[in-house]
Amino acid sequence: MLNRKWIALALAAALALTACGKPGERVRFDGNYYPAKLSKVGERRENFVVAVGDPGQGVAGAREAGRFEATTHCVKTFGDSDITWLAGYDPDAGAAVIDDGKLILRGSCVIW
Repeated sequence: MLNRKWIALALAAALALTACGKPGERVRFDGNYYPAKLSKVGERRENFVVAVGDPGQGVAGAREAGRFEATTHCVKTFGDSDITWLAGYDPDAGAAVIDDGKLILRGSCVIW
């Protein structure tokens, strides 16, 4: 019975570790890792919001992580990297909208 518990515990630990990305595979900005998540806004896939965690490590790096996430989305979804950023959320303009501890970027992929 005790062996089964140890086996189950070891399997659970191994499964938990496989869910973590390998640090060497993470894209870093200014030497830091910023977890970023893109969500579409409404029914149209080209409209999105990106939430970047840990902006306290450096706002410039967080902006670049958000831009990277958005560009990746636009290229994979529409085949083009052009983005129109909403006013106040443009990383090129030095925007830094922080909400609930996350840097927020909003924009739309440019579709031909």
